[in-house]
Amino acid sequence: MTSSAAVLVLQDLDQLLALARDPEAVARMKRMGFRFDGADGLLAERARLERDVERRWWLAYERSHARYGRGLTAVQGKVCQGCFVTLPISAAPPAGEVALHQCQSCGRLLFWR
Repeated sequence: MTSSAAVLVLQDLDQLLALARDPEAVARMKRMGFRFDGADGLLAERARLERDVERRWWLAYERSHARYGRGLTAVQGKVCQGCFVTLPISAAPPAGEVALHQCQSCGRLLFWR
């Protein structure tokens, strides 16, 4: 798995972990019929992902996740959806390529659509 793909999965896991730690969300999921076995499997998968992500991207993700609650944000129309700053064209990955970049303003990792 590439670092880009691993960071996307990491973001999803962190959102699931946030739900798993919220007793009201767990109760709501159980009422809807979802099986809930706790967060142990999610934590194990998160630890495994740490090995798949390059260290510099892992540290950048962890910093922005701790600061903003999300380590990754989308880019729409050259605008970071985390801080709403218009990004320079040079920040965009080449067409057809998925690459990790950091917002020069807020430091979040960027996901280009």
